Amino acid sequence: MIVQEEKKNIIIKDLTRNIRLTNRFHIWMGFLTLCLIFCLFAYYKQIRYGLGVTGMRDYVSWGIYISTFIFFVATSLTGMLICSILVLLGQKWIAPLVRISEIIALSFAVVAGLAIIADMGHPERLLYIFIYGRFKSPVLWDVVLLIVYTIICLLLYFIPLIPDAALLHERSTDIPSWQRKTYRFLSFNWKGSTEQNSLMAKAMKILLIMIIPAALAIHTITSWLFALTPRAGWNSTIFGPYFVTGAFVTGVSAMVLVMYIFRKIYGLKDYITNMHFDKIARLFVLVSLIYLYFSINKYIVPAYKMQKYESVYLHELVAGRYAPLFWTIQITGLILPTILLLFNFFRKPLQLFIISIFVFTGSWFIRYLIVVPVMENPFLPAQNLPEKFVSYTPTPVETTITIGIFIVVIMIISILSKLFPVIPVYQTIEATTNETAD
Repeated sequence: MIVQEEKKNIIIKDLTRNIRLTNRFHIWMGFLTLCLIFCLFAYYKQIRYGLGVTGMRDYVSWGIYISTFIFFVATSLTGMLICSILVLLGQKWIAPLVRISEIIALSFAVVAGLAIIADMGHPERLLYIFIYGRFKSPVLWDVVLLIVYTIICLLLYFIPLIPDAALLHERSTDIPSWQRKTYRFLSFNWKGSTEQNSLMAKAMKILLIMIIPAALAIHTITSWLFALTPRAGWNSTIFGPYFVTGAFVTGVSAMVLVMYIFRKIYGLKDYITNMHFDKIARLFVLVSLIYLYFSINKYIVPAYKMQKYESVYLHELVAGRYAPLFWTIQITGLILPTILLLFNFFRKPLQLFIISIFVFTGSWFIRYLIVVPVMENPFLPAQNLPEKFVSYTPTPVETTITIGIFIVVIMIISILSKLFPVIPVYQTIEATTNETAD
C-alpha cells in the first residue's frame, strides 16, 4: 500500500510539473502576443482597404487562406485517428498520447474558421453563410460540421480532464488562487466514485464513436468544395478519400512534433518513450502508403485520359511553373519519409521529429498546390488582362495574416499545455495501480 502511494505521488509530481506559470512561459506568451499584434495590424489593413491588398483577383479568388483552412482541418483529424480509432481498437500504448492528440485537434479545429473569415475579407460576412446559405451547398455543411467536430473535440478533451482538475485543486497549493479556483470549478465535484467513473466511461465511449463519422464527414465535405466543380484538377471522384488519407499523414506528423516538444520541455521521457515514437512511426508508414496510393490515382487517371484542360494543369505541376515545388514535396514530404521510416534508426525520437518537420511543411504546400494552380488555369482564356489578374503570388499582408492564424494555434497549445497536464494523471495512476495489482 505504501509503495502504491509513493508511485502515485511520483506520477502526480511528474505529470503536473508543467502547470507552473514560469517566467519563461510569460516571456514566450509575450513574444507570441507581440507577433500577433503585428499580424492583426495587417488584418486591419485588409479590412480597411479590402481584399485588393492580397494576391487574389477575379480569376484566382482562393489563395493561401483556403490552403491554410484545409490544412488546419486536415491536422485536426489527428484527434479522430489517435484518440478514437486506436483507443476503440484497444491499443493501450496510446493512452499517454490521447490528450496530446486532442490538444492538437481542438486547437486546429477552433482556429480553422479564422482562415475562412480572413478569406471573406470582413468578419461579419460569416453570418451570411447561416442567413443566406443554401441547404444543398457544401459551404454551409462544411461550416456546420466544423462546429460540430470542434464541440466533440472539446468534450473529448474536457471530460477526461475532470478527475485531473479535482486532483490539481486538492494537491496544488503553490499556484495562484485563480488557478486553484479554475480547477475546482472544472472538477464538477469529482470524488472518483464508481458511479462517476461509469458515467465518464460511457460518455467517452459515445464521443469516441461520434467523432469518427464527424471527422470523416468534415474532410469529405471540404473535398466536395473542390470536387463538385468541373474545374480541371478538382473534377475527381476520389477527392474524398484523397483528402481524408492526406489528413491522416498531416495529423500524425503534427502529433510527432508536439510529442517531441512536450517530451523535451516538460521532462516526460519516462511516459512518452522511444516505444511510443516507434509505434507512431509505424502508423506513419501505414497512412503514408495509403495516401501515396490515392495520390498516384489522383494524377495517373487524368494523365492517362489527358483531356485538354487537364493536360495544361498537369504540365504546370510536373514540368511547368510549379514543377520544382511539386517534386520537392512529393519526394521530401511523402516518398522519402515513408522509405526512411521502414528502418529502425529513423524511428527514434530525434530522427522522427526531423522527418515530421518536412512532412508537416510539405503537407501545407500540398494544399497550396491543390488550390492555386487549378485557379490559374480557367476554361476560358484570359485576354487583355494584366498578368497579376491571371496569376497568383501571396502579398506580404496576406502572408502576415496567415502567420497570425498559425500563431493563434501555437498560443492555444501553449496555454492548454501549461494550465493542464498533457498526459492524463488520473488514468495513468489507475493503469499503474492495476498493473501493480496484477
